[in-house]
Amino acid sequence: MRYNWFDRNLKWIYTLPAVLFVLLMMLFPIIYTVRISFYEWSMSATTPPKWVGLSNYLELLKDERFWHAVGSTFYFTIAALVFEVVLGIAIAVLLSRQFRGKNIVKTIFLLPMVATPVAMGLVWMLIYEPTIGVANLMLKSLGFEPLLWLASTSQVIPSLVIIDVWEWTPMIALIVMAGLATLPTDPYEAADVDGASRWTKFFSITLPLLRPTIIVAAMLRLIDVLKTFDIIYATTQGGAEFCIGNVEFIRLRAGLPVL
Repeated sequence: MRYNWFDRNLKWIYTLPAVLFVLLMMLFPIIYTVRISFYEWSMSATTPPKWVGLSNYLELLKDERFWHAVGSTFYFTIAALVFEVVLGIAIAVLLSRQFRGKNIVKTIFLLPMVATPVAMGLVWMLIYEPTIGVANLMLKSLGFEPLLWLASTSQVIPSLVIIDVWEWTPMIALIVMAGLATLPTDPYEAADVDGASRWTKFFSITLPLLRPTIIVAAMLRLIDVLKTFDIIYATTQGGAEFCIGNVEFIRLRAGLPVL
């Protein structure tokens, strides 16, 4: 009888450790965080948490900085995601073709994705430095006026988008390249017989067949972009809109008046 019960419930017995792991390591922190949000607590061992109900949420909704942060987050997320998806698809299509040195090019292209985000943030902070940074040197050589990049409240988010696009576009391209490798050849052969152009085949065959792959890649990247912290903190210590001391320091280094 014992062995019969074990055989009948074998699938539940084997999946039980994974279920317990999910409950303990994922659901518990979420439930604890939601619960503690209804309390006022200074994280002191001598002062116990005090129940305040929805007061924390009401104060947050009244705070202008919260809504500004939400708007900045969505601005950064949408801009970075759109550029990464478009560029990722274009680069994946180009790298899917056969040419000399293809493997070397693919390896070099994927290097930003494996780099440490904090280290890359510090490198880009030097690139964006207003006086000696490579970015402004390139702009001056092309005849453009130098920019403040991370020291300007209007330019900081586009500057951060450039860093994020540079680092994570390879991930989108890698996923799309994997999807391109699985596409059937029959539709393309039929299109060649009908005399379809390269652009027609791309928009009428490649993109529709790649739609599930692109959606998955965009969703994975959306989750990561929404919780981006390391690059932003490494370059601006929280954003030029809020880190006034960092902005003043950069403006002083650039010989500009302090705001």
